[in-house]
Amino acid sequence: MDLAYICEWEKWPKSTHCPSGPLACTWSCRNLIAFTTDLRSDDQDLTRMIHILDTEHPWDVHSIRSEHSEAITCLEWDQSGSRLLSADADGQIKCWSMADHLANSWESPVGSVVEGDPIVALSWLHNGVKLALHVEKSGASSFGEKFSRVKFSPSLTLFGGKPMEGWIAVTVSGLVTVSLLKPSGQVLTSTESLCRLRGRVALADIAFTGGGNIVVATADGSSASPVQLYKVCVSVVNEKCRIDTELLPSLFMRCTTDLSRRDRLPAITHLKFLARDMSEQVLLCASSQTSSVVECWSLRKEGLPVNNIFQQLSPAVGDKQPTILKWRILSATNDLDRVSAVALPKLPISLTNTDLKVASDTQFYPGLGLALAFHDGSVHIVHRLSLQTMAIFYSSAAPRPVDEPALKRPRTTGPTVHFKAMQLSWTSLALVGIDNHGRLSMLRISPSMGHSLDVGLALRHLLFLLEYCMVTGYDWWDILLHVQPGMVQSLVEKLHEEYTRQKAELQQVLSTRILAMKASLCKLSPCTVTRVCDYHAKLFLIAISSTLKSLLRPHVLNTPDKSPGDRLTEICAKITDVGGSSSILQATLDIDKVMINLKTEEFVLDMNTLQALQQLLQWVGDFVLYLLASLPNQGSPLRPGHSFLRDGTSLGMLRELMVVIRIWGLLKPSCLPVYTATSDTQDSMSLLFRLLTKLWICCRDEGPTSEPDEALVDECCLLPSQLLIPSLDWLPVSDGLVSRLQPKQPLRLHFGKAPALPGGSSSLQLDGLIRVPGQPKMDHLRRLHLGAYPTEACKACTRCGCVTMLKSPNKTTAVKQWEQRWIKNCLCGGLWWRMPLSYP
Repeated sequence: MDLAYICEWEKWPKSTHCPSGPLACTWSCRNLIAFTTDLRSDDQDLTRMIHILDTEHPWDVHSIRSEHSEAITCLEWDQSGSRLLSADADGQIKCWSMADHLANSWESPVGSVVEGDPIVALSWLHNGVKLALHVEKSGASSFGEKFSRVKFSPSLTLFGGKPMEGWIAVTVSGLVTVSLLKPSGQVLTSTESLCRLRGRVALADIAFTGGGNIVVATADGSSASPVQLYKVCVSVVNEKCRIDTELLPSLFMRCTTDLSRRDRLPAITHLKFLARDMSEQVLLCASSQTSSVVECWSLRKEGLPVNNIFQQLSPAVGDKQPTILKWRILSATNDLDRVSAVALPKLPISLTNTDLKVASDTQFYPGLGLALAFHDGSVHIVHRLSLQTMAIFYSSAAPRPVDEPALKRPRTTGPTVHFKAMQLSWTSLALVGIDNHGRLSMLRISPSMGHSLDVGLALRHLLFLLEYCMVTGYDWWDILLHVQPGMVQSLVEKLHEEYTRQKAELQQVLSTRILAMKASLCKLSPCTVTRVCDYHAKLFLIAISSTLKSLLRPHVLNTPDKSPGDRLTEICAKITDVGGSSSILQATLDIDKVMINLKTEEFVLDMNTLQALQQLLQWVGDFVLYLLASLPNQGSPLRPGHSFLRDGTSLGMLRELMVVIRIWGLLKPSCLPVYTATSDTQDSMSLLFRLLTKLWICCRDEGPTSEPDEALVDECCLLPSQLLIPSLDWLPVSDGLVSRLQPKQPLRLHFGKAPALPGGSSSLQLDGLIRVPGQPKMDHLRRLHLGAYPTEACKACTRCGCVTMLKSPNKTTAVKQWEQRWIKNCLCGGLWWRMPLSYP
C-alpha cells in the first residue's frame, strides 16, 4: 500500500477551505469523488461547499455552493454515478444531478426536508441489481459464469416491476424519512418513527435484504446502550408513501459486558453494515479518547430447544425445531489506537466460510479487506470478517523511524494529521482519504495485499477485475494504477482472447467498451502508445458506420427481414469464384459494379442531410487515403493507423462506407470528400476503392490471410504523387495522471492549479500527437476546426481528451442522430467536462 498523490488547497488572502465538522466523502462507480469543506471568509462567514473531482485530474476540482444552512452530514452517489444526495444537520436533503451531462455542472431540482432534525444516515433505495463475483471461476470462458446476477428485489417497484427511485434517511430523533421520485418528476415523501419509544440516534446505517425490505441499525452513542435494528417496509398506497417498521433482535457490544473495560470505552463511534446489500453482518467500533476496539457481528438463525413434555404433546414440534434470529460475535480486535474513519469494500464478494476458503485458495485479496484510519495517521487494511491486519500504511506526515524507539520520539504539539473520512474504490484497489487539514490523499492498495504473488496470477487478478468493469460498465481507472508498462501487451492480448470467447450478441454489446479499455491500457507503455490512436479511430469508425447505415431506408415497407445496411454488407463482402483469380478481383475492385447490385432508391436522402454529413464523409475519405499511403511503411508500428492494415473487419467497414458515399455523391456532388489531385481527370474514389479492396482481400476474416503483393505496395507508393496525403487530426495525448505516476514517488498537487507533470510513457514526440498552446483545436466528433482559441463553449472527455462543442451548429435530423450517440458519455465511455474558454 503506497501513496499515489496528495492534493491540497492553495492559501487564499481572504478565505480558506477548512475541513467541515462531520466530514463527508463518497466515491462513485464512474471514479468521481465528492467531499465537503467549509469555506471560511475573513468575517467568519461559513459557506458549506461540496467538491467534485475526477480521479484522473484531481486538481481540476468543481466546487458547488451547496446552500445547506448547517454542516453537511451525509453524501451518497447513486448506482449509476450520475446523481448525488447531500443531507445536513438541519434535516434538509438535496438531490444533485448533472446539467447537460457535464461532470462539472450540477443542479439540485428536487429534495426533501425534515425540519430541524439532523440527518445521521442516508441511502438511495435499492434498484434490485446485484452481481456476484465467482473468483474460483476466473478461468471459465463465459462472463456469465464469472459474474452472475443474484436474485434481489428492489426496495419498491413501479407498474411492470421497474424499480422506483428514491432515498431513505434516518434522523437524530429516531425518525425514518422516505422520498420517492415518480416518473413525472413529483416527489412523494413520508416520515415515520422507527419505534413507539423514540430515542436519540447518534449513529445509524442502512442496508437492504433480498426480499425488498430495508434494515436500519441505530445506536445512541453510548457503549452501555444496545445497538437496535429495525426492519422498514416501504409501499405506495393511494398515491401516498407508506412506511411500516418492525423491531429486529438487538445486541450489546462484547467489550461492554466485561466490567473492567466498560468504563474504558464509553462511546460507540462507528456503526456500519459490512455491505449495502448484506444486512446480516455489522461492524461496530467502541472508543475512548485514546483507544478503540472493533467488533464484527453476524445475525444467524439458531434452533430453540423445546422441552420433552411439549415434544410428546405435539410430534410436529419435535420434527421441526423452531428457530430464532440471534446476533453472534464473529471477531474482535485487541485495544487499538483511536479509530478516526472506516472504509468498506464495494466489490460484491459473498462472505460465507466456503467463499473465504476459495478466496484464500485462489489468493484473490481485493474486496476482502476494510480500511481503518487511526488518529496517529496510520491506515490498516484488516480482513472484513476475522479483522486480522492485511496491510499497513504510515502517513508521510508522521513517519515512523525504524531505528528510533517509540518512547524517544518527541511528542508533536497539536493533533497528528489523520484521515477524517475515507472511501474505497469500486474494485478496492485504491483508497481516498480526506485528512483534518482538508487535504486529499490517494493510496494504491496492491491486489496482492503484501503476499508474494506469481506474476501470472497477479495478471489474472487484474484481468478478472477489468472484465468485471467491462460487464458492469464501471470505470476502471483504479485498476490502471497497478498496471506496469511490461504488463500492457499481455493484458491487452488476454482481454481480447477472453472477449472473443463470449457469445456474438454479448460481443456486440461490449464491442466499444473493450476498445476503450485497450486504449487506456496502451497509454501506460511507451511501446504501445501509438495504438491508442488506432483504438479511438476504430471507435469513431464503428460509430460512423452504424449511424450512416441507420439512415438508409427500405424502399418498400414489406421487404424481407434484411435491412439495407445488412444487404450492403452482404453485397460488399461477396467474392464470386468464377474463372480464375482475375475475374474475382474484377467483380469486386470496381466501385461502380458493386453499386449496380444495390437498390439505389434505398440510399435517397434529403439534400440538406447529405450536406450536413460532409465533414464525416470527408474523414472517411481522408482516413482511407492515409491508410493506403502508409501501407509501404507498414514495418513501422510507431505510426498511428498501423493496426488497421491487417484488420479485415475495419477495412470491410471502410469499403461499405466508400460505396455509400459514392451513391450519395451522385445525388449531391458537394457532399463527396474533397481530394487535391495532380490530374483533373482522375477518379480518386474509384482508385482508392480498388486499392482498399486489394488490401481487404489479403486480410478478410472469411478467406486465407496473405501479405499484400508487390503490385499493391507499388501502387500505394505512387499515391503521394497522385493525391495530396492529408495530415489526420489524431486525438491529443491526454494530460491525465495515470500514465505519469511513478511507484514510491507520490505527486504533490494543488486544487485549481494544473501541474507541470513529469513526462510519462506517452510523452513520445509523435507527429500530431503533442499539442502546444495556441495550436488550432479540432472538434473530434464533428470533425470541425475550432481555431486556436474557440469562441464556442466546448466539452472534453475526462478519459481520452476528446474535444467537442457543447451546442450543435447543425439542426438536421441525421446530425442529431449522430450527436445522440455521445450526448451522455464520450465514445470511449468517459464523462464530459466543460472546458473553460481560452484566450490568447
